[in-house]
Amino acid sequence: MKTEDAASQLSGLAWSKSSYSGSDGGDCVEVAMATTTIHIRDSKRSHGPALQVPTPAWTDFIAFAGRP
Repeated sequence: MKTEDAASQLSGLAWSKSSYSGSDGGDCVEVAMATTTIHIRDSKRSHGPALQVPTPAWTDFIAFAGRP
């Protein structure tokens, strides 16, 4: 995929910032859901790179991260 194609794909996504992010724009992540993938990026770099993972892998990660 060309870089400009990837950038246009990311700009069309609905990004959600973590609820742990403060109002001062601190270190945080944003996620966006697409049909078969989840995109993850640094909230301070909204036009920077994003990690793309398959939805099942994200679901497994969230389940594991939420364990006590």
